[in-house]
Amino acid sequence: METKRQHAIVTRQGPELGLDGDIPKYWFGNDPFKTRFFDAMSLLFPEGEKFFIACVRDYRDRIDDPQLQAQVKDFMYQEGQHGIVHTRFNNRLKAQGIAVDHILKRQRDIMFGFFRRRMPRVFTLGQTAAAEHMTALMAHGFFANGMFEDADPRIRAMYAWHAVEEIEHKAVAFDVYRTVAHGGYWVRILSMLQVSMTFPLHVFMIMAHMFKVDGIKTGLRFWAKGLWWLYGHGGLYPRLMRHYLVYFKPGFHPWQHGDLDVYDRWIENFERSGGDAVAAADAVLGHPLPNAA
Repeated sequence: METKRQHAIVTRQGPELGLDGDIPKYWFGNDPFKTRFFDAMSLLFPEGEKFFIACVRDYRDRIDDPQLQAQVKDFMYQEGQHGIVHTRFNNRLKAQGIAVDHILKRQRDIMFGFFRRRMPRVFTLGQTAAAEHMTALMAHGFFANGMFEDADPRIRAMYAWHAVEEIEHKAVAFDVYRTVAHGGYWVRILSMLQVSMTFPLHVFMIMAHMFKVDGIKTGLRFWAKGLWWLYGHGGLYPRLMRHYLVYFKPGFHPWQHGDLDVYDRWIENFERSGGDAVAAADAVLGHPLPNAA
């Protein structure tokens, strides 16, 4: 099985980005739809990370490969840091009147009260592997085309840092699913289809609540324009479709796919800047550090 370069999982502490500072409400090009799309995703991350950790931890005692054991430990650390940083970001949303606590309770009820309680552990691990593939493909694709050019530098930095770590640990849940849980092809595909349908639906429902709180009138044209940005010709997701579909190949492995140029640029500039996540994200988008070659 031919694979691309695999990167070590680096246990960085979540960056301090001043997320409680003077960030505009519509921080993505003053566009409510684009902003609230990423706000809604951020809102779901902390509980989602807890779910992923729990699903991988189910099989931790069965892992006899020291390298995979170490990767699982580092995966759990990174996911924990993601939850901490996105919780800070979500506190902004709470201050704006978004029903953050209510939404998170509903999310816990679904993920832990339903899936973790009623579905086989191998299926919930399959959900985790599927979600990790989706976040990794977004990580590979979001910064390769300058999409965050109009975003606030601090939030752009948060998503870039998160993206880099998703790339680093993108195969961990998959490897546990395949080699430890001995999950099969069809459970992997069914869990991916379930995640692919329910995750965007949940995001759109949260966005609708956010627009209501904002006092924005959302009719057919408003949603059509936003959904075209996501799903239309040249939109966000069609550019990632090829990467998404490879998950359905019987012989798929995460390290067979994904351009690592953006990852390499972020790492290089993060290290050169002394751990400045904002500078690293800016460099990824073509704003090199001073005195850069």
